[in-house]
Amino acid sequence: MLMFCIYISCYTANYMNNSFKYYVKELFSIALPIIIGNLGFILIGAGDVLIAGRHSTDTLAAISIATAITNCIQTFGIGILVSVSPLLSNYRGENKSAKKYFFPTLRFAMFLAFIIMTFILLCIPMIDYLKFEPKLVPMIKQYMLITAFATFGGYLHAAVKEFLQAFEIVLFPNLLTGAAVFLNIGLNIILVFGCGIIPSMGVLGLAVASFAVRYFMGIVLLIYCFKIMRFSNHSDLNYYKGLLKIGLPISFSIMVEFVAFNSVAIILGKISGIYAASQNIICTLANATFMVPLAISNAIAIKVGYANGAKNIQDVKRYSFTGIVVSIGFMTCCALFYATFPEHVIKIFTTDVDLIKISIPVVYILAMFQVFDGLQVSLSGVFKGIKKTGIVLFANFTAYWFVSIPVGCILAFKFNLSIRGFWYGLLSASIMLCIIMILMLPKSIKSR
Repeated sequence: MLMFCIYISCYTANYMNNSFKYYVKELFSIALPIIIGNLGFILIGAGDVLIAGRHSTDTLAAISIATAITNCIQTFGIGILVSVSPLLSNYRGENKSAKKYFFPTLRFAMFLAFIIMTFILLCIPMIDYLKFEPKLVPMIKQYMLITAFATFGGYLHAAVKEFLQAFEIVLFPNLLTGAAVFLNIGLNIILVFGCGIIPSMGVLGLAVASFAVRYFMGIVLLIYCFKIMRFSNHSDLNYYKGLLKIGLPISFSIMVEFVAFNSVAIILGKISGIYAASQNIICTLANATFMVPLAISNAIAIKVGYANGAKNIQDVKRYSFTGIVVSIGFMTCCALFYATFPEHVIKIFTTDVDLIKISIPVVYILAMFQVFDGLQVSLSGVFKGIKKTGIVLFANFTAYWFVSIPVGCILAFKFNLSIRGFWYGLLSASIMLCIIMILMLPKSIKSR
């Protein structure tokens, strides 16, 4: 760790000139539109939480548990699709044709969607045996059923967005996501509370709105793709192998992280729905700020991937360094904001006094978590770009399963810290994750 710090100090001294501004500009030409899109995704989720919280605490608790379960399943396929942009960026850096992989990408995405949909449907009957509050069970099952069939729309959108991202076409796809925020909120209000001849549907309304928005984004982006590009129908088994080689470690690492976060809502939801509701609010806040470094991470993966394919080690290092510095800086500002105004941000989502009281102490832990979360996601972008995603999987698995869950359970139940205990576990995991990837990064870049 000391040697890494010395290396960074020396590198910084030789690098903090006009080159830094250039690489920031290059990264943000990709990252800024992605930030809009990522924030759009979060605002779609935040809109669900906001409307659900205004409808009732039971509605919020039900969708919190349902999304915790479905997210853990759906992120497996999304994680594999995330490999599309870094793989095709490497192809472009090697001067290989990349457009011919459009139809294989769509076929791959729809195959994954069918598997994930089937798995969610098979999980629904198990809800009866997980000992949630009886009043929540029908709502949980209802939401999961609609979400299962929404998978095709979500995966279509994710696949086409990743494909365009590989060509650094990021403005329209992410503006579309931003526009979908307003569509989602409008549909939520109408379907959840009712309007005219449309009755109040509660949880079902939230699920139907999400279903419609996912298919809307997927179909519109598909039409856009056909309008700006010409494609040949190509089939290449090596492309699928490449997606799985890069994507499976990414997928499992994302799944490991999602399971760690969402298991908190599931475990606490079995004790009381109000804890699951609190976890959903805190995760919404965490995700809202996380979307910016995640966008920077995507930009790092694309730029580093192109430089890696072109065998330009200097650009690999500079894009990596620039992205990491910017991510940490942003998340530090977010940490200060959350630590200063914890009560105000919680009250955005709920007026329930007990829920506010439970959530505020967790916001302080979230504030500390922010900085390390920004560092780890930018580091993972570097590893994706150089196609060393196995390291990301190893780091995530070690940090979340050997640190987060054990520490969280001990603090939550043995020391009666409840949700705060789990968040101390998540904070510990994030620190461990950063340490592992920092130690492995210099050697990984040299051995590329």
